[in-house]
Amino acid sequence: MKSIRLLVCLTTVLVISTAGNAQVTSIPEQAKENFFKQYPDAKNVQWENDVVNVNVRFEQDSNKMNAEYSNKGIWKRTLKEWTYDKLTSDVKEGFSKSKYAGMQVLDVEVLYLPGYVIQYRLKVSKNNVENKFLFFNTEGRLIRTTVAI
Repeated sequence: MKSIRLLVCLTTVLVISTAGNAQVTSIPEQAKENFFKQYPDAKNVQWENDVVNVNVRFEQDSNKMNAEYSNKGIWKRTLKEWTYDKLTSDVKEGFSKSKYAGMQVLDVEVLYLPGYVIQYRLKVSKNNVENKFLFFNTEGRLIRTTVAI
C-alpha cells in the first residue's frame, strides 16, 4: 500500500513539474502581427506568454530588447539594455542632483512607451539592501520611483 502511495505521489510531482515548464497558453496572433510590424529586423526572437502579458525577447541592431504586449496583442512597452555611459547629460545630471545620487547604479534601460514616450530606467542599490527603479524623462527629470527586487 505504501509503495502505491509513493508511486502516486511521484507521478503527481512529475506531472506538476512538467506542466510548470510548459507554455501557459499560446501566443496571440495579434501580438505576433504587431511585433513583426514594429520590429521587422528582430533576430533571436523568444516568446513567453504568462496569460496576462506576452513578452518577446529579441535582438535588433546589436541591442538586447524586451517588448511587452497585452494578452490581446496590444503593445505596452519595450525595454532596451543600455549603459550609464550612454545616457544623455540631462539624465546623468538629473540623477546626480536627485536624493539617490549616492546609490550604486546596477542597471540602465531605455523604456519606450505608447505615444512616442521615452524614459530611462535606472536600477540603483544602497548596500545591496534597498533597491529602487528610478524613471527619468528625456529632460533628466525624475518622474517616479518603484521598489526593485
